[in-house]
Amino acid sequence: MFSRTAEYALRTTSFLGSRPTTNLTTEEIATATKVPPAYLSKVIQSLRKAGLVDSRRGASGGVKLNKDPEDITILEIINAVDPIERIDRCPLGLAAHGVQLCPMHSQLDEALASIEEIFGATTLADVLDDPAGSAKRCTFPRSPKKTRRTARSR
Repeated sequence: MFSRTAEYALRTTSFLGSRPTTNLTTEEIATATKVPPAYLSKVIQSLRKAGLVDSRRGASGGVKLNKDPEDITILEIINAVDPIERIDRCPLGLAAHGVQLCPMHSQLDEALASIEEIFGATTLADVLDDPAGSAKRCTFPRSPKKTRRTARSR
């Protein structure tokens, strides 16, 4: 139902939301989210234009969320990359329908309105929470811990 771009934007913002104080490289994000690096750059650019992320080049650069996960809705993320298009006239261009939607397209538009309402009320923080008993959702690998090399591994 949603585009690959929207899926990638949700993965990206979820990963950034799980590390809110860290500037992450596009390489780190691409590896963790399994989003192709070239595609990720376009997604990040759209998220930046929407004011959801900040990205900077250089040694102290990287990508991070511009707002707290509690202040970003799923609808904002999706609309930043691939806006939900409501049906306001006959998609088939039938003159007989005029501006009145047929019953099928009216129902489809109601469904889209419901999706917008639910996603507008759901924050990134809501989907990052892991209430007890919930099924595991997308998880991202933790940063590897540095270990000391033993004499054998040298």
